[in-house]
Amino acid sequence: MAYMITDECISCGACEPECPNKAIREEETLYVVDPDKCTECVGHFDSPKCAEVCPVDMCCVPDSKHKETKEQLMEKYKKLNP
Repeated sequence: MAYMITDECISCGACEPECPNKAIREEETLYVVDPDKCTECVGHFDSPKCAEVCPVDMCCVPDSKHKETKEQLMEKYKKLNP
């Protein structure tokens, strides 16, 4: 499933440059993840980089509204990175 950034975001910006799919962008008061571009870093890394670099625990978390299998995430990766 895609990741999301919760209201706990402190707008530090650590996550945005780490996203290999450019799925993270800054909005008014926090950062948001575009679920159509988020692959949980499948195809690039072993784990989601946004969650690894975020200084706030439980800020970058799986988004239960966008459930996808590893296979679906890999297909999305292939479309985003031909």
